[in-house]
Amino acid sequence: MDDKEQPAVLPDPARRSFLKAAPLGALVVAGAATAAAPEVAPVAADPAEKRGYHETEHIRRYYQTAAYW
Repeated sequence: MDDKEQPAVLPDPARRSFLKAAPLGALVVAGAATAAAPEVAPVAADPAEKRGYHETEHIRRYYQTAAYW
């Protein structure tokens, strides 16, 4: 191998300016998406609907075929 040092390569200023401007472009896109989204009223959950785990017929059938019980 050569023991000679290679000359230092100067960074490209155009590349640096692009990297500095990239986050600003992302902010503009995110802001436009937020402004364009219409407001939707949240749908109230049905209080009679069960939440969490509850054993149904298809779950019982699975337990039988998997031989868990």
